[in-house]
Amino acid sequence: MAGMPPATVEVRNAVVQRLVRDQRPDLGDCPLARVANGWDNVTFRLGDSLAVRLPRRAEAVQLILHEQRYLPDIARRSPVAVPVPVHAGRPTSDFPWPWSIVRWVPGAAAADVAPADRGPAAESLAKFLLALHMPAEPGVPVNPVRGVPLLERDAAVVERLRDRERYPQAAALNAVWAQARAAKAWEGPPMMLHGDLHPGNVLLADGGALAGVIDFGDVGAGDPAVDLAVGWLMFDAGARRRFMDALGAAVDGDTWLRARGWALVLSTALLSNSDDNPRMFSVGEFGIRQILAG
Repeated sequence: MAGMPPATVEVRNAVVQRLVRDQRPDLGDCPLARVANGWDNVTFRLGDSLAVRLPRRAEAVQLILHEQRYLPDIARRSPVAVPVPVHAGRPTSDFPWPWSIVRWVPGAAAADVAPADRGPAAESLAKFLLALHMPAEPGVPVNPVRGVPLLERDAAVVERLRDRERYPQAAALNAVWAQARAAKAWEGPPMMLHGDLHPGNVLLADGGALAGVIDFGDVGAGDPAVDLAVGWLMFDAGARRRFMDALGAAVDGDTWLRARGWALVLSTALLSNSDDNPRMFSVGEFGIRQILAG
């Protein structure tokens, strides 16, 4: 059974309460409640308008620092709400790593909304990506598993697709993968990327409108096709067409082929590693269906 990686440290409510009271005593009496336990980070809601975000394993420490460094600039140009850091937490004897207090972004995760009801967000999500995908400044990190040439993810995808019990459609998926690998590589400057744009990190308002985008731990520089994969991870065929049309001439045909390839990378990662997380398993299943739909 393949599931979420184990935590290096157990992040308990009492520890988070002490961190907040010691470093932000003005917020020490705000109600605190755990709301998310992801692969890399644990998130607590703090009062009505803030959240506390802490790494749960050593590999995620740099991701918190990347959010603190790059999210303020992203927020300035984003047309939708993002979780801007308002406090960079310091390590203590209770908790050994940096952590953050960020703005709470209200909304329902698209992963918890029926795919047929996500369509109203298509054009707005495209506008968000047009605002995000600007040339990265020198020094922005390159994530070794996001936004890199697709050939660098070949071994992982091929190995996952060998599991014919999990992927009975492997022959068709291998054909999609071959087409994506054959597409022309990204030749532009490294662009700013979200890096983990899937329905669990896209928030919707009532009626399906885009409310915000969260979890920028994989922010980095590279090929924007990795973020465009959300077209298959989140939308059905009709909404995906509107998403693509809204991006227009900013995205060429080869980039869309690579984006479909990245959708396969991410969908198989979710399906192969989420046996203990039905929500993310379902995101992977939906992505595979949409990839095969075209």
